[in-house]
Amino acid sequence: MKLSIVTSLLFSCICFGQNNTDTSLYMKSDKITYLTDIGSESGDLYKTIGHHGPAVENEWMALRIYFSNKVAIDVYSKAKPGLELRKANWYPTPQQQKEGWGADYYKVASTVGLGGVKLWDGEKVVPLNPVTNRLARVGKTENTSWMEMISRGVPYKGKKVDILVRVTVFSGKREAKVEAVSLNGEKVQFATGVNYFKDCATKKGTNYIAVWGKHPEDVAAEIVEVGAAIMYNPKDYETTKDDGTQYLLISKPAKSLETSIISSSARETELNTLDKLEAFIKK
Repeated sequence: MKLSIVTSLLFSCICFGQNNTDTSLYMKSDKITYLTDIGSESGDLYKTIGHHGPAVENEWMALRIYFSNKVAIDVYSKAKPGLELRKANWYPTPQQQKEGWGADYYKVASTVGLGGVKLWDGEKVVPLNPVTNRLARVGKTENTSWMEMISRGVPYKGKKVDILVRVTVFSGKREAKVEAVSLNGEKVQFATGVNYFKDCATKKGTNYIAVWGKHPEDVAAEIVEVGAAIMYNPKDYETTKDDGTQYLLISKPAKSLETSIISSSARETELNTLDKLEAFIKK
């Protein structure tokens, strides 16, 4: 029996509403064909891939992982809920931004960004580089979108380890999940956290760090205050560090690690101040 037109439309709306997330991975030279995976022995496709790496989005933010020695997580902030990534390609025009589109207000510099992952050798941060191969992948489930980057052959304490970083966004949920896994089964110390700039305000709790302020971004039409926070299980960590550009969380030796991240901006109507962001985290 065929569904009526009304029932069919209702069913379509329900299905659409179940996954208000998306992925984006494409070559900069070809914005038409979207990929599910791409790899490089050099570990650096920063200038080759659109928006410099794989990306995912939910209604409130988009996130990307730089396909380079950084493997940092960057943020695209939105002024209003909705999916923009495949139309804006991370860089909407100044006119589009004035009309209410989001923008890249966040600046990573040489840090982990928001929830990015590196390693800790007991004395210093170890980047996921050099590598024997780096692979990026994206995919969707019924109500999520995810991206991951696998860095193979990373030198660490006299050995070589393979590290996976996966970011998952959920339909209807502001927070994204970040997972780090040592694919060899070797226990490592992960380093993650959130970066900040001069004059940024900070709020800390037993299981979160939130920052708020202006980033010296140079690709957006204007500079807008943005908020960013990482939520974590304090039992997973050995120590915290502040190097003047980022708050770092140094994990205990582990095979895997999981955190949650969230971002907002002063342009939106819901979490447009640090106090509101913190209150949301503490719910």
